[in-house]
Amino acid sequence: MIQPLFDFSAYFKFFIGLFALVNPVGIIPVFISMTSYQTAAIRNKTNLTANLSVAIILWTSLFLGDAILQVFGISIDSFRIAGGILVVTIAMSMISGKLGEDKQNKQEKSETAIRESIGVVPLALPLMAGPGAISSTIVWGTRYHTVAHLFGFSVAIALFALCCWGIFRMAPWLVRLLGQTGINVITRIMGLLLMALGIEFIVTGIKALFPGLVG
Repeated sequence: MIQPLFDFSAYFKFFIGLFALVNPVGIIPVFISMTSYQTAAIRNKTNLTANLSVAIILWTSLFLGDAILQVFGISIDSFRIAGGILVVTIAMSMISGKLGEDKQNKQEKSETAIRESIGVVPLALPLMAGPGAISSTIVWGTRYHTVAHLFGFSVAIALFALCCWGIFRMAPWLVRLLGQTGINVITRIMGLLLMALGIEFIVTGIKALFPGLVG
């Protein structure tokens, strides 16, 4: 059977997975608090810098992730299981309402306070393009490694960064519309979707490493 050149369902699943992992709506209060001292023009520049950085980080993970794994002698199935566990851990933090504490430790918070530019650190890394998003991107990139598929995932990353940019542009309005309760509800829904995705990563890796357990 001839395989299709593009797998749009996979790209859509990857796109939704990134949204669940990064949860840009949940990051809005953090973005507003970090840019509260900035003018509107500087805030827009910070927004652009952050999302361009996210796209570059994820593109790098997509194209070089497999090579990095080979350098360290790590099989993709082992990495898929590890990434799945990490994704499930992040999902549990989202459901329990402790996501911010896991994404940024005390040292990173103290370093943030003395930085003038927050677009790259900590907004892009680790708040948005954190270990979970990077791991997920590497897993998808190694599973669908043809040029056509890599192009499809690259477009998905670009669209994701564009959507995040738009969400952050509307941040003050969204906070007034949703309120903290609405943002918390969305975060928990994203956590449930994310947990399902992480479990799928783990099951796929276990099936490949231990085929005797299946069937």
